[in-house]
Amino acid sequence: MSKTNTETVSLKRGRPTVEGSKRQAVLAMRAAKVAAGGTIQRGRPKNPVTIQVDVVAKTRTIKSKAPKAEVTADETI
Repeated sequence: MSKTNTETVSLKRGRPTVEGSKRQAVLAMRAAKVAAGGTIQRGRPKNPVTIQVDVVAKTRTIKSKAPKAEVTADETI
């Protein structure tokens, strides 16, 4: 007789969860729509339903490598 090990290894699949991303906002909107009694179906809705969900988006600052222009007070128009 031979014994076989039937353990399964679970892999993390699908898109990663990134807080503040547009995908998370869309998923929150869908969950709010279902919680309000709506249904999610394929295709474009005949009568669109507007549900507002507050989501704080991540922002980042981009530093410019270009030198700043000097402004002098001696210039007159």
